[in-house]
Amino acid sequence: MMENLLAAWVYLADTPLFWLGFTLAAYLLAAVLYQRSGGNPLLLPVLVAVIIVIAFLYATDTPYPVYARHTWLLQFLIGPATVALAIPLYSQLDRLKRLFLPVMVALLAGSSCAILSAWGIARFMGASLPTQLSLGPKSATMPIAMEVAAISGGLPSLTTVAVAITGISGAMMSGQLLRMLKVRDPVSQGFSLGLSAHAIGVARAFQVNETAGAFAALGMGLNGIATAVLVPVLLSLLALF
Repeated sequence: MMENLLAAWVYLADTPLFWLGFTLAAYLLAAVLYQRSGGNPLLLPVLVAVIIVIAFLYATDTPYPVYARHTWLLQFLIGPATVALAIPLYSQLDRLKRLFLPVMVALLAGSSCAILSAWGIARFMGASLPTQLSLGPKSATMPIAMEVAAISGGLPSLTTVAVAITGISGAMMSGQLLRMLKVRDPVSQGFSLGLSAHAIGVARAFQVNETAGAFAALGMGLNGIATAVLVPVLLSLLALF
């Protein structure tokens, strides 16, 4: 019996269908738990799903490269999913034109604050210069953040972890923080989520409503561009002092 189960596992563990199905099942389970908890931020679907997948990989002694190889389709779909975010944003085009100046001011303030606060806290805690540079672009979307970190002298692998933690923590804390600050406008809620918590923030914003999701997508995209521009500029300015 055990030999048959082991043979079945060896077969399944080497098939993309199993790992894709398992990943989707983990997320669906996490989503159900989140809904039944009444939206408890500690049970954020992305966080719970990640914990389930990591625990399963550890329990079955499955190397991450094996999992990544069999779930390449999910990574590929990130591109089309990102492009598709333009659809709800286009429906808000008239409002975006009216809010162009406030959006640009918020983008500059938010992006600069995210970069400088990460550098400042890391430096205060005694982190090395490469570590500081790795944390600076943490609020940008993953591909841009990794590239910016590599160009500026940081460690892309550390940036990857920082980006993931930033997205999850931002989505977890945003609800309570926005309520405390009495921010009820879906445009403000969405843009702040996308700017500070990138793709995970966008997913959280779409749980609020479509308007928040659309402006979260805008915030994520613009902050990626702003981070790529501001990091070298701020580094040059800091070098003068």
